[in-house]
Amino acid sequence: MAIVLITGANRGLGLEFCRQYAGEGWAVIACCRKPEQSLELIRLARQYPAIQLEALDVADFDQVDAVSRKLSNTVIDILINNAGVYGDTQANGFGRLDYEAWINTLRVNTLAPVKMAEAFLQQLKAGDKKLIVNVSSLMGSIADNDSGGSLLYRSSKAALNAAMKSLAIDLEHQSVGVLIFHPGWVKTDMGGPNALINVDASISGMRRVIDNFSLDQSGRFVKYDGTPMPW
Repeated sequence: MAIVLITGANRGLGLEFCRQYAGEGWAVIACCRKPEQSLELIRLARQYPAIQLEALDVADFDQVDAVSRKLSNTVIDILINNAGVYGDTQANGFGRLDYEAWINTLRVNTLAPVKMAEAFLQQLKAGDKKLIVNVSSLMGSIADNDSGGSLLYRSSKAALNAAMKSLAIDLEHQSVGVLIFHPGWVKTDMGGPNALINVDASISGMRRVIDNFSLDQSGRFVKYDGTPMPW
């Protein structure tokens, strides 16, 4: 049975990743900060016993290492770095920046996905797919930025893109691939009700790209439907 590990699995895109992969017969390691309080995820795990819940705050690197040790003998085919925060608020724009909030945004959105890749590399190398998937954003694109604002979120996702592009090159000789996704503007708690697509469309599209992935595609930044995105 193929195994996928998903961070930020308690809601939105992460929860839908869990739902779709479990529905296709995958074993799912669903990670979030407080699984005991994640009622939708608990209900999903009752429906699909192959979903394993793990408490994991990706910003706590000691906890990342602890979960990796716990799963040291588990083969992982796909790691999905989905957990993320927005960070920006109307009260902390330029001139009133909250630098601690910026550091936390970078820690969750940029450093944590790299830490997850580092901590679970051996489990990934033992898998068949050997793929690190990262949920980024078009807002991480420097070329596309023509509206400014959102300094915390934009910079964290641009840094994630840069880090994962490098990681794709560094891990190629170990046959470990990297994908970077813009999931679309999705109707989630972060995306809001005015977004253009629902979570089912976004996750279904990303899963098709993942299913068809080959190592020569590693390091690409693509939309959920596979369309190349500007860096």
